Amino acid sequence: MKLIRIDDIASPELSDYTQLTDVAMRRVREPAEGLYLAESPKVIERALRVGHRPRSLLMVEEWLPRVEPLLADFPEVPVYIGKPEQLEQLTGFNMHRGAMASMHRPTPLDPAELLRSSKRVVVLEDLADHTNVGAVFRSIAALGADAVLLTPGCADPLYRRAVRVSMGAVLQVPWARLPDWREAGPLFRETGFELTAFALRDDAEDLADFVEDIPERLALMFGTEGPGLTRRALASASRTVLIPMEHGVDSLNVATAAALAMWAVRTGDRRGSRASVTGPAGAPLVANAPAAALGATR
Repeated sequence: MKLIRIDDIASPELSDYTQLTDVAMRRVREPAEGLYLAESPKVIERALRVGHRPRSLLMVEEWLPRVEPLLADFPEVPVYIGKPEQLEQLTGFNMHRGAMASMHRPTPLDPAELLRSSKRVVVLEDLADHTNVGAVFRSIAALGADAVLLTPGCADPLYRRAVRVSMGAVLQVPWARLPDWREAGPLFRETGFELTAFALRDDAEDLADFVEDIPERLALMFGTEGPGLTRRALASASRTVLIPMEHGVDSLNVATAAALAMWAVRTGDRRGSRASVTGPAGAPLVANAPAAALGATR
C-alpha cells in the first residue's frame, strides 16, 4: 500500500474521483476506462472479497486502520489521504462514509452460462433509476435469487449510487447483460427457464396462486418505472403475474415488487420442499406470502 497525502486536489492522479456529480462525464469515463467507484469501507471490503481489483483509494485518515488490512495483497495500490474538506471539494459531495475506491470493472459474465448455473433469476428491463437497480439487488440478494439479467437499456449496477444503495449486493449477486429480445427470448427457453412477466394485464395470474406450483427454473421479469414492460418483453414471457392491489393503488415501486415477489417464491419453494419430505398428510403449515400487500410494476 502506497500512502499519499493530498497536497493538490487538482492532481491528475485523482481524476477518477473528480466531478462525480456530472452524470454525463461519469457515464463516459467509467465504462471507457473500465472502472467503477465503491463507497464506504464495507462496500470496498465486499468488492475485494469477490476478487475485484482496486486501482486506488481515497479516504480520511481515521478509516486507514480498517482499510489497511484489506489491501495486504495490493502493495502497489496508492491510497490518497485527505482532510474531509479536501475530499468534499474534490468529489463534489460530503464523503460521510469516509472512504472510496476506484475499482477495475470485472470481466462481463456470459448470460447463457449464468442461466445454466441458476434456478431463480430476476430480469430487469430498461430500469432507468440507479437507486431502484441498487435496491432490487439488495432485496433479492437477501431473499436468495441466484442471478440478475439486465436488458441493454437497463441502468448500470456499478454506477456509484446503485452500488451504495445495494450496500454492495451488486458485487455479490452475479449479473449479466442480455442481448435484444430476438435472442434473449429463445435463450430463456433453451436453458429451461419459464420467463414470467409482472404486468397489469387482464389475463395475469394472482401471485398467491402462481407460487402454489413453481417451475423448476424461474425468471421473474420487471419493467421500467412508468411504462412497464415492452411488447417484445411480454411476447417473450410464457406467463404473466400480478400482485393484487387495494385502496385504489395500481402498482408498487419496482424494487418493492421484486422483493415481495421473491419472498413469495421463496415461501412457495420452502412449502414445496417440506411437503416433498413429509408428504401431503404430514406437511407443516406455512404462512402464506402477504399477497394483499403486493403489487405488480409497470
